[in-house]
Amino acid sequence: MSETSVPQPRLSSLPARLVRLYGGLALYGLGIALQVESGLGNGPWDVFHQGLAVRTGLSIGMIIIVVGALVMLLWIPLKQRPGIGTISNVVLVGLFADASIFLLPTPENLAFQALFVALGVVAIALATGLYIGAGMGAGPRDGIMTGLVRLGLSVRLGRFLIEITVLAAGWLLGGTVGVGTLVFALAIGPLTQLFTRWFPLT
Repeated sequence: MSETSVPQPRLSSLPARLVRLYGGLALYGLGIALQVESGLGNGPWDVFHQGLAVRTGLSIGMIIIVVGALVMLLWIPLKQRPGIGTISNVVLVGLFADASIFLLPTPENLAFQALFVALGVVAIALATGLYIGAGMGAGPRDGIMTGLVRLGLSVRLGRFLIEITVLAAGWLLGGTVGVGTLVFALAIGPLTQLFTRWFPLT
């Protein structure tokens, strides 16, 4: 394929792409907060973030920012290149998560806890579809998986190795593992695939 035949992003689509990006990051932070507030278990990375927050006394959002920045250092040997979406992800998801945790009530019965889990997983999947569809750079944690795939691992194996590692570490540190973690593991892939189809690259 010649260079001239490669589709280039349209300048007119930039505002829409930015809305997708930053709307997606805000929604991602809300999804994290919903799962944390449910008390029924978080996704693997957020088990890790919560465990570190428990050990350090920092907020989960601040831990998300710090871990995201450190994870980006692993992009160097994996030869991954960040975009504006990557940098925005590192800074904003944690801020939105902390703000949402502050604003959300803590559910006091199982029905509302389950609702928070369901809404949290759907929000994270939709958010992923939105910011991926913006085409402005992968999230820092997604970039590790992409880099491992480039080294020869399958997407499934790369994701499994990363997530089982952070899940185990987070559980040992005191992060919450439960039925919400299982729901996340089973539902996040199919839902993300669905929403990515709904919101293709602009």
